[in-house]
Amino acid sequence: MRKYRYIVFLFLFSVLLIACSKKEVAKRIIDVEKVSWPIFRGDSRLSGVAADELPEELTLLWSFKTESWIISSPVMGFGRVYIGSSDGKVYSINLIDGSKVWEFDTGDDIEASPLLLDGAIYVGNLSGEFFSLDAHTGQVRWKYKCQNSIYGSANWVRDPDNKKLLILVGSYDNRLYCLEAATGKLNWSYETDNYINGTPATDGVHVVFGGCDELLHILSISDGTKAGEVWAGSYIPASAAFVENRAYLGHYDNKLVCIDTDEKKIVWEYEDKDHPDAFFSSPAVGKDRVLIGSRDGYLHCVNRKNGEKIWAWQSRDDIDSSPVISGNKVVVASMDGRLYVVDLKDGKEIWSYEIGAAIFGCPAVAGGFIVIGADDGRIYAFGEKL
Repeated sequence: MRKYRYIVFLFLFSVLLIACSKKEVAKRIIDVEKVSWPIFRGDSRLSGVAADELPEELTLLWSFKTESWIISSPVMGFGRVYIGSSDGKVYSINLIDGSKVWEFDTGDDIEASPLLLDGAIYVGNLSGEFFSLDAHTGQVRWKYKCQNSIYGSANWVRDPDNKKLLILVGSYDNRLYCLEAATGKLNWSYETDNYINGTPATDGVHVVFGGCDELLHILSISDGTKAGEVWAGSYIPASAAFVENRAYLGHYDNKLVCIDTDEKKIVWEYEDKDHPDAFFSSPAVGKDRVLIGSRDGYLHCVNRKNGEKIWAWQSRDDIDSSPVISGNKVVVASMDGRLYVVDLKDGKEIWSYEIGAAIFGCPAVAGGFIVIGADDGRIYAFGEKL
């Protein structure tokens, strides 16, 4: 009789454990639906700051293999990861288990990060074709043809006059395009004197961007007219962060620059004299610090107010990837094939994972997850193990 009661107890206890486990998984799935990193650098200002903190313990949750190397940066939403690959495809991947939801072949390499907005994915390829896809099915909503390659990601803004959603994207045809999100209709375009490399940043009133003409351009959102420009000092390979009327950007002549977009002037410049090299990374702008990777292999942290050096942390190779601030930590990847977490306060290394292939793209950081693509053609997801 006692043996029977013991067996029944074990059975009921097992059922309870399974139920609790299923409940925890279900809770995680519900939470994952709320995870949001919808745009390159996290928000339309391109600040590179995550809304929440990372768990104390990080582990590899899954990886997904595409058919070629990855330069594109991922975005997250609807419980999915969206990313482009040099195989020409956009992938939608389940954030929980890394299974493929859908793929769409654009016909040419994708180096830009997708933009996730209002149930749609927006992304361009190296043929200059810019697509709007249904985020749930991957079906084409519309397509717009630029006259040269698209290397930078798209951004979005709401038209201040009629409240329509607008998409902003630059091209190697030297133009910044403003398209209606719903239809792909051209609202306006602005021509520069050279290639536009990165993603335009916006505060809802103005859009700022740089390129190979060495200028930071400042345009009005409503009609694309020029509100000003500032010579940065060299060509600008990446994207500027646009926070509180200040644009922060790195350029090829080894400097991180802060520009006042109201006064149209440089406020400060930072250069590490000990080991100067080009900045192909986009900066992350925190409350009082600015962080940026360099081809000198260092992650640089400077005072946001005056550009004075606070610390510099060294990886084993160039850092073209753009860092992300998450609470009191910084997530950064290197061409040395490693993903790192370092302390925001003093730059000390907290955690690292050796992927083993060069990393060009920016990590997506939200909801306790880190997702990033690598040169081995794989997408990697890290987080707290269940």
